[in-house]
Amino acid sequence: MSGKSYNSSVFINCPIDRSYKLFFHASVFTIIRCAFNVRCAEEESDSSEIRLTKIYRMISECKYGIHDLSMINLDRKTHLPRFNMPFELGIFLAAKHFGNNEQVKKNCLVFEKQSHSYEKYISDIKGQDIASHGNKPKIFIIKIRDWLDTNSKSKYLPGGCAIWNEYQRFRNWLPAKCNSINLDISELTYNNYAELVYAWIETN
Repeated sequence: MSGKSYNSSVFINCPIDRSYKLFFHASVFTIIRCAFNVRCAEEESDSSEIRLTKIYRMISECKYGIHDLSMINLDRKTHLPRFNMPFELGIFLAAKHFGNNEQVKKNCLVFEKQSHSYEKYISDIKGQDIASHGNKPKIFIIKIRDWLDTNSKSKYLPGGCAIWNEYQRFRNWLPAKCNSINLDISELTYNNYAELVYAWIETN
């Protein structure tokens, strides 16, 4: 993964859990379908590397970043908020602000669930163009596609609704494909999922 081009790599900063899986999978599909490289912490598992060091490295290797702050609500068990997403957004913005000639070219898409809700918990980013997805995967896909299209002037990208329709076909194809290669769809690793996205795109 690390050998892929900085100028076409997108770092995903989002929750990695069951409640967010539909959005995470949608973002991976959309980025790959738009011919960009997906980067996320789940692509590597190495107990010898500190997780934060890995995140620093991955962010440094990506010109683009998608940061979803929609899951900042209090955890039902701990009654505490989740700060990983705004923390990693801060790292990305700092890399852009303090970085070298390559890092200052960074570009990010920041999501929230409802418009202007971020002002209640992270007002320091007020004035930036924050997108809302309303907890609707279709809107999420369309906005990612439009952002990538704006920042890939030399590429032809299908429309957001077309990608959404493709994503639905991919999801319908996925269970049988997993069964045919002895994979449990509920236990797919990130790399399993990404490989299956590439396989579907190549044959469709």
